[in-house]
Amino acid sequence: MSSCSTNTTAKTTDQGGGNTSIAAIHPDIIQSHILNRLDGQTLASTTCASKQLHSLCTEDNLWRDICNSTWPSTTDHRLRDAISDFPSGHLSFYSQSFPTLHHRCRPKKSHLLPKASELISAVDIYYDEKLIYSKVMVTETLSGWFLCSPFRLDLLDPKETVPVPVKFDVEEGDCRTLLEQRMRVSWILIDPIRKRAANVASMTSVETRRHWLTEDIQLRFAIVMPAGGGDLVQCGVVVTCGGKEGGDLQVREVTLQVEDMEGKVLNGSDILGILHEAMDGERKKSNRDIERESYEKFLKMKIQCRERNQRRERSLDMMCIATGVTIFFALCFLTLLR
Repeated sequence: MSSCSTNTTAKTTDQGGGNTSIAAIHPDIIQSHILNRLDGQTLASTTCASKQLHSLCTEDNLWRDICNSTWPSTTDHRLRDAISDFPSGHLSFYSQSFPTLHHRCRPKKSHLLPKASELISAVDIYYDEKLIYSKVMVTETLSGWFLCSPFRLDLLDPKETVPVPVKFDVEEGDCRTLLEQRMRVSWILIDPIRKRAANVASMTSVETRRHWLTEDIQLRFAIVMPAGGGDLVQCGVVVTCGGKEGGDLQVREVTLQVEDMEGKVLNGSDILGILHEAMDGERKKSNRDIERESYEKFLKMKIQCRERNQRRERSLDMMCIATGVTIFFALCFLTLLR
């Protein structure tokens, strides 16, 4: 913006007019004709230009409009009330939710963190940059069922489907490619007690496959998060799409689960600690290549972990067999001595 102001000043001087600075423009004009046309990243950068712009760029109504246009689910009254309690309102929410969680951050001790009584999910699904579904869910986190059961959040009701403007084909082809290239999912988890939020879905799908039985297309939007002790977990939003051959494609299922490197789905108690640590960790700019690379590295670590477990199990089996043989021959020897 500084360079634009300089160019404008230069042109005005060449034409014989007076110099014009940003300070000479009325704040209402700046807000109503300039700042409200910027996206979130540009608006955040503009706050560093001057004290005046910093003051104007931190107005909550600007960031509310940006949040609403970026994530239509934020217009829900439950989410609006939760965001209003954030330190800087919608600005804080945007700064926490827009970038990606950094899986290399050092996690804090989860037992020192206050436990959330509920988690709010703000989910928006897009196809070809057009919103096709938006929903806000509230999940209580204090019951024994949540804390001890495998963590799984289902976005759609059992008989609910979401139409997608794509024709379904059973054979590998355009259908799968179009979904992989054009479908985008945002799943923001909000802790209203600690006033923290994080987007737990990757920018684009990191994995696309056909279900071996139903022929449905499954897209995984996953990020890798630290789990303490140097371990990692993958938080995956799986979107399942299907339909009749030649008919319109439908989203049939959208689920959120968290798996460790052994492939085990973690329970609610473990998830709360991991999410708290991740929400307090670093953020980084979203990058589809880095997200896919992180997920592929996680899969390699998962394979290595499985191979170690298999070797350990084989070693234990050999020890058990050797112990059994030793006991057998010992008993035979004692029998001969009698």
